[in-house]
Amino acid sequence: MDPVASGPFAAYRNLAAATIGFTLTFWAWNLISPLGGYYQDRLHLDSFQQSVLVAVPVLVGSLGRVPVGALTDRYGARVMFPLVSAATIVPVLLLIPAKDSYPAMLATGFLLGLGGTTFAIGVPLVNSWFPPARRGLAIGIFGMGMGGVALSGYFTPRIARHGQDLPFLVVAGALAVFAVLSVLLITDRPDRPVPTDSLATRLTRAGRLRVTWELSALYAIGFGGIVAFGVYLPTYLRTWYELDTTDAGTKAAGFALVTVVFRPLGGWLSDRLHPAYVTAAALGLVAVTAIAQAFDPPLDPAGTLFLLLMAAGLGAASGGVFALVARVTPQPQVGSVTGIVGAIGGLGGFVPPMVMGAIYSAKGSYAIGFMLLSDLALAGCVYAYGRMRSAGAATGRKNGDPPGRPATDGG
Repeated sequence: MDPVASGPFAAYRNLAAATIGFTLTFWAWNLISPLGGYYQDRLHLDSFQQSVLVAVPVLVGSLGRVPVGALTDRYGARVMFPLVSAATIVPVLLLIPAKDSYPAMLATGFLLGLGGTTFAIGVPLVNSWFPPARRGLAIGIFGMGMGGVALSGYFTPRIARHGQDLPFLVVAGALAVFAVLSVLLITDRPDRPVPTDSLATRLTRAGRLRVTWELSALYAIGFGGIVAFGVYLPTYLRTWYELDTTDAGTKAAGFALVTVVFRPLGGWLSDRLHPAYVTAAALGLVAVTAIAQAFDPPLDPAGTLFLLLMAAGLGAASGGVFALVARVTPQPQVGSVTGIVGAIGGLGGFVPPMVMGAIYSAKGSYAIGFMLLSDLALAGCVYAYGRMRSAGAATGRKNGDPPGRPATDGG
């Protein structure tokens, strides 16, 4: 049954609601980073300590996608989206009393990671409502919710000017409103397959798929790069280019906005070309621009141009990778596979901020970090082009399955 033909309004309503929820929870997930300079001064942190502070929510949000994705397969997005959105309110409000203690901030950041898990809820929801020919674009549009990072970078420091605790109250209020509305707006497809196996069994089955780990590696470069720059770019701009907190947050928001725009574009292109080609081309662009940025060009105009092109490549690559997920993953396992791929992708964003902070503390330069990004992007480019063009056959697709549909057996 064609889901769009049977209920186009329901499909687009769920897409819109999921995208809004993803945006709000990602804003919450990234609340610490735009105020990193404030916490560094208030708590007397060095570069590495600040890097750890902004990276902790990334780590927890990434690992949390594995169980949340599997739970979404079992209980559906209608249960999981309101539940996770409401639960995220707690750490957002805890940021208010935690601001005077580094250990308390780390603990709160750990809990704040819950906001980063909603990606693993939205992908299986959107994937189930749209036919294969439109999934790349639909999931790309949902992925625009990572623009919550851009909203956080732009608005959080500006709202904080009117009251240091005000950003947390605003975001908590928005999450509460969405949690209520999502109960009414989000519905699971009536005929969606509901797995009966245990969580461990489903995760083990998803882990046995070769494409799970191939896609995870590619997503760790694409989405991991987006997350890493989302949480660390304000620090990089303040430290290297000596921008103030607001200006650095604004430019970081511009970077995130470009990734948001190019993610659905990557998905749209993947609906028309093989997503492996889109992913390879995008990662090739990232490799070239990372090399250019490693030479420390002046911020205006060269550095800004290189960073924006890098953002475009990372956004398109993320869209391409999840077009591959929709293409090669059996429908009952989309949530589990999405959870694993999203977790590894998020972990790809956890390590670079700490590496960049450690390299700068040791060498007084970020060049080595950008060269490492270039090496990884080039490796991903080669692998996506050389191997992922035939990934559909590797999932166990039967000869009768048309191109672009998930495999009918996934082992």
